[in-house]
Amino acid sequence: MVRLSRAETQERNRAKVLSAARDEFARRGFREAKIDVIAERAELTRGAVYSNFPGKRALYFAVLADLAERAPRLATPPPNADAADVLAAFARAWVARLPLATDSDSDEARLARDLLPEILADDHTRRPFAQLMRVNAVLLGLALERVRPGRRLVRVAEAALTTLHGASQLAAAAPGFGEPFHIVTACAALLDLDLSDDWPSTPPITSQARPADEPWTPPAATDLLTGDTVRPGDGVIAVLGLHRASAFEEAVRTGVDVTAVLVTSDPGELAPLARLAVADLRGCLDQAIAPDPRPRLRIVCDAGGELAAAAGVTAVSDATETAVRVEGGRIVVRADGFGACHAAATG
Repeated sequence: MVRLSRAETQERNRAKVLSAARDEFARRGFREAKIDVIAERAELTRGAVYSNFPGKRALYFAVLADLAERAPRLATPPPNADAADVLAAFARAWVARLPLATDSDSDEARLARDLLPEILADDHTRRPFAQLMRVNAVLLGLALERVRPGRRLVRVAEAALTTLHGASQLAAAAPGFGEPFHIVTACAALLDLDLSDDWPSTPPITSQARPADEPWTPPAATDLLTGDTVRPGDGVIAVLGLHRASAFEEAVRTGVDVTAVLVTSDPGELAPLARLAVADLRGCLDQAIAPDPRPRLRIVCDAGGELAAAAGVTAVSDATETAVRVEGGRIVVRADGFGACHAAATG
């Protein structure tokens, strides 16, 4: 009999807890689910559950993030698409997940029903979620700009996501309300609106870039946009707390390669929320537009802080904003505070 290492045992137990929790949350919903039942289903103790997840909400977010990341990649984007085609395909993929009036109260519907109420429960989750929605708007906007260059389209993306999230909430409360085709048409039509989406050449607040000469030996990490294992090389490495997560756009707009490293003071609960937000968007984006053959942006959820530490950031919080520029395998520029991403990219 092969003896498992401590790390292998922990990973196996974590997987057992996630599987048991998924069944319990699907059967009873988040609020009625019991940790004792989850532990029994996983054939572990209550203490073993809490050694892997700090609380029931953290476990709930982790279950949903795991499901979103493991969902089949249905990559069938429209060929030779323009921006309207991309936005329509994105909206179509989104509404395809919504329950219909004829649907029964399925396990899948019960599983996700309590997500937004739990996010809204307090500022601890609400503030990071607001930034994560801005991250998603930037990602969708950048995808649209690939096929309609010359204009920032992040505000169009914000309006589309507002429409689609509203459709999701109404579908949960009143299945069958609204015509999905009309939602898709409405989202595509947003491109014809003038939303005054100008991007300043310099952010209103920019920190001072400082020259540096330090080694850059990053650990491997998972790119949330592709699911691939990456080891960030030259470009800007932006270490961002979840209250500043969307600030990576300041570096992206300068045209450099960017790795956004998301960190948090509460990795047990907020790291899976970040993974979930990006994975949900990625699932629809994969069906709307083919991957960029020259990806200039990576997003990493650095729950353990290893990548941040490699960039010289050893203490992180949700307000962290530090950026470094790497050239030739060495850190050559460093900046901290508001505007750090722009400063590192241009300093």
